Amino acid sequence: MRILILGGTVFLGRAVARQALAAGHEVLCAARGESGAPVGGARFVRVDRDEPDGLSAVEGEFDAVVDVARHPHHVRHAVTALAGRAGHYTLVSTGSVYADVATPHQTAATAPLLPPDHDADPAADPESYGRAKVACERLAAGGFGAGRTLLLRAGLIVGPEDPTGRFDYWVRRYERGGEVLAPGGPDESVQLVDVRDLADWILTAAGRGLAGPFDGVGAPMTRAEFHAGLAAGTGTAPPLTWVTQEFLLERGVVPWAGPRSLPLWLPLPRYAGFMSRDAGPSLAAGLRIRPLAETVRDTRNAFRDATHIDESLGLGIDEETALLREWHAR
Repeated sequence: MRILILGGTVFLGRAVARQALAAGHEVLCAARGESGAPVGGARFVRVDRDEPDGLSAVEGEFDAVVDVARHPHHVRHAVTALAGRAGHYTLVSTGSVYADVATPHQTAATAPLLPPDHDADPAADPESYGRAKVACERLAAGGFGAGRTLLLRAGLIVGPEDPTGRFDYWVRRYERGGEVLAPGGPDESVQLVDVRDLADWILTAAGRGLAGPFDGVGAPMTRAEFHAGLAAGTGTAPPLTWVTQEFLLERGVVPWAGPRSLPLWLPLPRYAGFMSRDAGPSLAAGLRIRPLAETVRDTRNAFRDATHIDESLGLGIDEETALLREWHAR
């Protein structure tokens, strides 16, 4: 296939380009080039998608287009420039499009969405991200045709080159050893997807002409299974101490990401549906998920200093120690 990646210089875009090239496809990456460089072997053209004619340098026809846009006007411009030249279009959307994050086991085909915001600017207002992506989905399906457009609502993407550090936090934490503070309970859900598995599925889906909305995430696992995968992938088995969400929230521990956070943890029942989506339709449509231990191992091998804890991405060492001390003293 001749594949155009609108992006292709960061994380998922790079993974799609790398695996497409390995499979023998021709790859063109179109981006500003400010966030990184494309993988070796991919052609690159510099574009500015803020401009209505910003894709004018992209020439020719493509069997597949992969777009990671979050700004509605970027998709609008892509439709204008490419709708007649793309056989299949994949919009990498997000699970943040869903209006109901509390109900477990929802599917992409029936779950209610947020209202679209065609004027949203997620860079200036992060709270508009989900609404902006809904607008992107509607523009894509309307412009490229619903029967030729895959709306891939990605969940938590992890693996080598992840720029967010959320999954990295846990891999590094296991490498450092010692008593580990595990948030919530062992039966709570965690749901994620290796970036390479998602990239493989994007290419397979394009070749098959898969269309419609799908969740780009693996089946839910329990937190106990998540920690077992961390142990298997790092070859370590530090003692776990399960600490309730009430204790953590009372002491200002932040869910999900950021300073003084425990990444990948979300309070229940408010977010009970966020990491427990029904991945059955996606798995039936060709998504293949590698063992978590493999993702952990490869993520670890990509680190220069596997034991370093970046306190801007999670609990600092002293913070975790203090919380554990207080928990045991209760």
